[in-house]
Amino acid sequence: MNQVHPYMANSAAGSRAAMMSALGIDDVESLFDQIPADHRAGVTTEVPGIVSEAALRRELDRRLRGTVSTQTHLSFLGGGYWNHYVPSLCDEVAARPEIATSVWGTPSSDHGRNQIWFEFSSQLGALLDTEFVGLPVYSWGCATGHALRMAARLTGRDVVLVPDTVDPERRRVIDTYCGSPDLPGSITVREIPVDPATGTLDLAALRALVDDRVAAVYVETPNAWGVVEHEVQDAVELAHSVGAEAVVSVDPTSLGVLRPPGSFGADIVVGSIQPLGIPLNAGGGVGGFIATRDDERYARQFPTLQVSAAPTTRPGELAFGMTLFEQSSYGSRELAKDWTGNSVYLWAVRAAVYMTLLGPQGFADLGTTLVRNVRAAAALIAEVPGVTVRHADRAFKELVVDFTATSLTVAEVDAALLERGILGGHDLTGSHAALDGCALYCITEIHTEDDVRELVDALKEICA
Repeated sequence: MNQVHPYMANSAAGSRAAMMSALGIDDVESLFDQIPADHRAGVTTEVPGIVSEAALRRELDRRLRGTVSTQTHLSFLGGGYWNHYVPSLCDEVAARPEIATSVWGTPSSDHGRNQIWFEFSSQLGALLDTEFVGLPVYSWGCATGHALRMAARLTGRDVVLVPDTVDPERRRVIDTYCGSPDLPGSITVREIPVDPATGTLDLAALRALVDDRVAAVYVETPNAWGVVEHEVQDAVELAHSVGAEAVVSVDPTSLGVLRPPGSFGADIVVGSIQPLGIPLNAGGGVGGFIATRDDERYARQFPTLQVSAAPTTRPGELAFGMTLFEQSSYGSRELAKDWTGNSVYLWAVRAAVYMTLLGPQGFADLGTTLVRNVRAAAALIAEVPGVTVRHADRAFKELVVDFTATSLTVAEVDAALLERGILGGHDLTGSHAALDGCALYCITEIHTEDDVRELVDALKEICA
């Protein structure tokens, strides 16, 4: 017998009828017609009357235990969301009630929250060799879109150049931010070819594309193929040669072994904070950062919140405070530089804790480990008959693995790996003309040599 829960009022028959009447429907099932049939289980699930949290937890655990996740399976998925180790202290600090429940709280709770946000910006700025860092936006793609719009406002120009290797999901976000070509104020996105032989930007092609209409040249290093751009400074200088802004995207975990973007002239730096203590989550924001030098010209274009230290009414005293609050959508919806969307400021807390735990030496050790692991994995995967690994000498954390000589599609390989409890690489087929039959494999600090050998043994069976 189904029971009515006191905190679920719509479980009462009268309330359900009233709700359906207001919606103009006769059956709750009609609300789910928009979900494609092949996405639905096709069976009716009876939920027993649950009257306690313990019973609910037990029921959910029973149902979810058989699912596939990066925790239950050996995973080599990457492509913008990476399975890094998350120290338990990140969970502990972010879950504290004064942090988790303090959005806009009392002055005392704001002080602690503002200090952590200030530390986040300070630490990330030190890592990037920049001085001005905003609080994170929803995602890497959102950060990139904002940065390109910032460049257009700064230069008064309407063309941006982006590599043709940009991940399709991120590219769609960029296109959304730049707007439809037939709308006023839109930005035209043009592609910079990437040399398939090296996996890096074709500088000759970039040189032919830059002109006085270009607002920004956007470069990713490592790029979406996991390849480090060895000539990124040349791309920055080409942007500057025509008065354009150089927007450089970087993986923060690489900065223990690679030069920070601020050191080679990047004007606006963007990227994801997900590697900095943010767990993988389904459908939620994972955080994207925007950073520049400490120059009012750039600061006035930020759409995000910034926390800084400012003098108080007491001589010699400093306090944390919001900087340029009025130009964010929180300060002025109509006059803001851009709409920042959902906030992910709790992730800034986790990232601050993560960066504190690692410190400079920790980032150097992490970067070295990531390079060593991915290069060792490349050598082992290349032993599989018919399988080749591209750009292994320039790889950081991710590898393009080519299965075309095996006569198997990436989808077939991944399906066979899944049967063996392994989540294979991200299928790149269709994302770029040079990548049909290829997959992107991610190897981080959590992967051991035994993990990679298990993958290689499985691939040898599948590709035989």
